[in-house]
Amino acid sequence: MNIGMLWYDDDAKRKLDEKVARAVEFYRAKYGVQPTECYVHPGMLAADQPATAAGVRLRPNRTIIKNHFWLGVEEASGAAAPAKASR
Repeated sequence: MNIGMLWYDDDAKRKLDEKVARAVEFYRAKYGVQPTECYVHPGMLAADQPATAAGVRLRPNRTIIKNHFWLGVEEASGAAAPAKASR
């Protein structure tokens, strides 16, 4: 995933799955598609945390700051990259 939407939610009263659900709802309303991936800081995931929330796959990434969620659509694997025009 190269392009996505960054969402911030530091509400301590909400559980992780609620935060992801709110982000997914906003993403869907804004872009008209369902995101498939959500990158979060590994410290936000509990050992018994399900691998998905709100229909998206949760993926730990230590470059994501805590309380931030990077959502987007996973690129098709094996898809050829667009050719760059040469001058």
